[in-house]
Amino acid sequence: MAPGVWKASLGQPEDLSLLSAAGVQPALTRLASLPAAAFPLDAAEIEVRQMDWKVALRLPLAANEDIYGLGVDFSTVRRNGQIFELHVDHWNRRAPTPGRTHAPVPLYISSRGFAVLFDSARYLKVSVGHGVRLAAKQKPPVVDRTTRTIRPATPGTAPIPAPWISALPSDSIEVLANAPGFDVYVFAGPSPMDALRRYNLFCGGGSLPPKWGLGFLTRLPTKATAADVLADVAAFREHGLPLDMIGLEPGWMSHAYPCSLEWDPTRFPDPAGLLGELDRLGVRANLWFNPYIGPPHGKLYGRMLPFAGSHLVWNGLVPDYTLPEARATLAGHLRDEVLRLHPRAVGGFKVDEVDGYDRYLWPETATFPSGHHAEQLRQTYGLLVQRVLLEEFRALDRRTFGQVRGTNAGASSFPFVIYNDNYDFGEYITAVVNSGFAGVLWSPEVRGSDNPEDMLRRIQAVCLSPLALYNGWASPQKLWTHPSALPGIRAALRLRLQLLPYLYHTFAQYHLDGLPVIRPLQLVTSAAATTAGPGGQPALDATTNPYEAPAALKEIKDQYLLGDSLLVALLAPDAASRPVVLPPGRWYDFYTGRLAGEDTTIYVTPPADQLPLFVRDGAIIPRLAGEPLRAPRTGELPRLELWHYGEKPGALRLYDDDGETFAYERGNVSWTDLRAERSPDGTWHGTAITVAGTQTWSYSDPRWFFITP
Repeated sequence: MAPGVWKASLGQPEDLSLLSAAGVQPALTRLASLPAAAFPLDAAEIEVRQMDWKVALRLPLAANEDIYGLGVDFSTVRRNGQIFELHVDHWNRRAPTPGRTHAPVPLYISSRGFAVLFDSARYLKVSVGHGVRLAAKQKPPVVDRTTRTIRPATPGTAPIPAPWISALPSDSIEVLANAPGFDVYVFAGPSPMDALRRYNLFCGGGSLPPKWGLGFLTRLPTKATAADVLADVAAFREHGLPLDMIGLEPGWMSHAYPCSLEWDPTRFPDPAGLLGELDRLGVRANLWFNPYIGPPHGKLYGRMLPFAGSHLVWNGLVPDYTLPEARATLAGHLRDEVLRLHPRAVGGFKVDEVDGYDRYLWPETATFPSGHHAEQLRQTYGLLVQRVLLEEFRALDRRTFGQVRGTNAGASSFPFVIYNDNYDFGEYITAVVNSGFAGVLWSPEVRGSDNPEDMLRRIQAVCLSPLALYNGWASPQKLWTHPSALPGIRAALRLRLQLLPYLYHTFAQYHLDGLPVIRPLQLVTSAAATTAGPGGQPALDATTNPYEAPAALKEIKDQYLLGDSLLVALLAPDAASRPVVLPPGRWYDFYTGRLAGEDTTIYVTPPADQLPLFVRDGAIIPRLAGEPLRAPRTGELPRLELWHYGEKPGALRLYDDDGETFAYERGNVSWTDLRAERSPDGTWHGTAITVAGTQTWSYSDPRWFFITP
């Protein structure tokens, strides 16, 4: 299908799949730039079976092969020995079912250097190393549970002590689709990271948000008024807190649950005037909605009625967004009621309730005008709504960055960050790590806290994730509620905005190279995680796995790399210290520049206003100078600081563009070569040279800092 990408059609694939719902357009030129790789699986070990109206697929699983991916899970990272029900749903932490989650992306990444996608808009059941086959060439040993021994076949030989286990490891990954057929894609490596890059690029490349989208977002209480919006912006400025986006919850509409998608005339009598004032203040509005339309007397209800499914959600219409007419109707309404009021001030939307639970979404018996089944709509609903919104902003030549509560495969290029309503800190961070395997973005949320330390540690976590936000929709608390935590909160928000050039470059890598923004340690610490040039796929057998991560890293779920060079190890609110696993290579403390260690585990006890953050040896971290309170606009030229860490010389080709429009797709970008080198006398110096032929540079002359202890 593309360089290093193969497709097999099993049975009779249906017209609606995850990739077709997302409208995927592969980035073929960028795919061709990746290292050459052969088909990574043994075709003789692949089995397909038609089972009545269902299709089953078996793929081989080697004895030392680790599997990652299969959706944004909240509990584990490594998937071996588990059974997943891949089903778009709200994660239920009281009774978790692996695979029922906000982004059940049916993509798995193998430690042997390839990835596999099951492109079906149906519910899938995937068994990873579970279920031993009679025909298996190598089976686990037979253990007597009573004696906990293996009895050799040779008479007179003493039994061998061995543990008895109920769930025996198998040599297979097996998937069962509730469908007459589906497509399977295989993405070669040669490394696991290369395989994931191929998937992201096959889905169009990762999203590139506007620069202001990498600032800070605060969401107001549900019943907030226009006066409350402006007062909150003023309070952020008064407290010296950066702010780029302000989110309006259901109360901005005249009716919610179901949604009118019309401004409430009491709380927002002059929405155009409010948006104009926000634009003057340098703040973008983000508007909440769910896509279930009502009440019957609303403007949109009658126009959407011909495209509605057989069942209601909260007494609202459930439009069949697989129909182009339904998507066009939603787009036209949002254009007329919202976007045309002030195209620049409305930065994006928060799309809620497109995930679950079963108890309030449409039942499996629901029918839709397109003829597609209820489960197909459930699996693709978030994808379809994101696609509508992105296409509208693209028509305005304005980039967007928003939130969504349910998505699926094919969403790499969608500028939306997933969220949910759970509040467990550990689960939040595990989901951040797992998003790196799934081609999606995930961010934890802060929703107020009676404990200042808890509030601070959660703010620090969101400030080092894809989207930094405080969600005050149901809380009277503000970021300045706890005076003792305010200095640390201010430091976290300012650091987030100072790191904007680094974060923006990281998102550019996601878009252009397919490198995920969040990079799990399992992807970056294997023996050949990064590939410098062309090469063939290595021959792998059951005992050879050159890309396998060290055993200590296989289930690390509270650390990750943010881009190339920042190692994030978040500190839970109830912990004063923690262990940090440092990958191979030298790592330096972000704040002091002191050597932290190399390929080892250290224990850290950071001060309250800091969190464990480390920088790779030789890294150049581009930062905004000073203490900005919002992202720079097009035409503004803030000073750039270039921080070099460690003993190795540094080199970085830094990406930039106007940060707001799609002009980067038309070639209006810049690349600047940054180099940090040591002179013979031991002094450091740096250079910054913009590559000839590029056009946009958004910073004034950079200033170098060499961070050494």
